[in-house]
Amino acid sequence: PRTPSGAVETAPVDDELLRLGRRLPPSIRLGTSSWSFPGWQRIVYGGEYSEAQLARAGLSAYSRHPLLRTVGIDRGYYQPLARGQYEAYARQVPEQFRFLVKAPSSITDALLRGERGQPAADNPSFLDSGFAIERFVVPAMQGLGERAGPLVFQLSPLPRRLTADGGHELIERIGAFLAALPREIEGATPLYALELRTAELLTPRFVRMLREAGCRLCLSIHPSMPTAARQAAALRAMDAPNDEGEDWQLKGPLVVRWSLHAGLRYEDAKNRYAPFDRLLDADLITRGTLAHLAHVAIRSHQPAFIVANNKAEGSAPLTCIELARAIVGQ
Repeated sequence: PRTPSGAVETAPVDDELLRLGRRLPPSIRLGTSSWSFPGWQRIVYGGEYSEAQLARAGLSAYSRHPLLRTVGIDRGYYQPLARGQYEAYARQVPEQFRFLVKAPSSITDALLRGERGQPAADNPSFLDSGFAIERFVVPAMQGLGERAGPLVFQLSPLPRRLTADGGHELIERIGAFLAALPREIEGATPLYALELRTAELLTPRFVRMLREAGCRLCLSIHPSMPTAARQAAALRAMDAPNDEGEDWQLKGPLVVRWSLHAGLRYEDAKNRYAPFDRLLDADLITRGTLAHLAHVAIRSHQPAFIVANNKAEGSAPLTCIELARAIVGQ
């Protein structure tokens, strides 16, 4: 279980999992939205560890799993992280590992919220590019270095007044925000992705704005959004607007966050699935769509970042294993 240094051990890996890892192309990075879950004992971790132990020291063990090649940093959504905190994460993982980083809600939520998430006031730093650059983009890129993956701006559910006119003004504002972000930081090119939680904003105008801004559409597998297949159609329209052929090509990386099972609320899913050690609600349709999109990414010579939450099917690492099997045809 634990070495004298207090390091967290990786769970034993069987030959089938090793073969699966070898067959999955290196450009396909599957992972989970966080890593500090004691219920992943014998799936990811080789002993009994507390959530605090895993949060502090579990990342290195996580990154040694043959299929877990990316992970979400969700902490920064609640409070901006400093460069040194990102550097500490980067030191714990191998060179080829990548992080998917969520922008702070202070940038992506139009509202300031109370303790229970209720709207309290308008957020003065919503879509403030200067704030985003200083408090998120630069620290993340400098801290993570070559291990930086997608920087994801997850727009929280938007007030009706911002989407009432089809969101035309808001879409222009998002486009201006994205256009103001730096294209290069210390020789590295940030990969920006935007995730919606307001379905009516996913329009041709919105898709066109993302294409012009050089930002990827992050597919949001969440009950508030259309199915993965419908969002994939928007991605196709973004990358191949005039191409009706079968073999469409991605014009940039595939970014997916599979957050919550259809028909469930977050707390209900948490109560149903804890301690997150089994797949309880297999979603074969979503898995099939994502496996297809992974093949499009491979054919397009583009990397793929697919991050699953425990609330998607019951256990995020087991979801990743099943996704890998679907992708390699096993």
